[in-house]
Amino acid sequence: MSTTDNLWLQKIAADPGHSRWYIDRFRQMAARGDDLTGEARMVDAMVPRGARILDAGCGTGRVGGHLAAAGHDVTGVDLDPELITEARSQHPGATWQVGDLSELDLPARFDAIVCAGNVMAFAGPSTRGEILRRFASHLADAGRAVVGFGAGRGYDFDDFLTDAAAAGLTPSVLLSTWDLRPYAPGADFLVAVLSPTA
Repeated sequence: MSTTDNLWLQKIAADPGHSRWYIDRFRQMAARGDDLTGEARMVDAMVPRGARILDAGCGTGRVGGHLAAAGHDVTGVDLDPELITEARSQHPGATWQVGDLSELDLPARFDAIVCAGNVMAFAGPSTRGEILRRFASHLADAGRAVVGFGAGRGYDFDDFLTDAAAAGLTPSVLLSTWDLRPYAPGADFLVAVLSPTA
């Protein structure tokens, strides 16, 4: 799979300090006491104790790190080696690895996959369908993928849902926020809870 159209990699190419800026931004937010674990709380409520969870596009590990601290078996994958280094430093209770989600090939099957932080909008358009197929193939039989991203970022919600269906994922719940507000057309954010198509 080509990553040349990946918007995150394009940002790094244009500004080699972008990853460091991103790390510092989240450190500042944590120091202010901002809520950085809403996504993790939602996923934690969906799975049994000790669940296997994939944090797809994990960044600095803020979501997966919280889930690991709650007792789950967490693996985080991200394209950006600098963000993975930060995740390993800040959240040693999980497994963090550099990888391309469109080439995801892990031995484990997961009770949940969480993909937060606009990862799907940053992913290259040529890879989005393959990423969703990889999610479907990495879910346990009763597993669910939870994907959230904002409107106006170059990936229309209807196109995403079409891609998810083609990948073998069916929406069981659509929300407009990570705090469980229902989705309605025109929402500026989508959180989709997806299950393998029967």
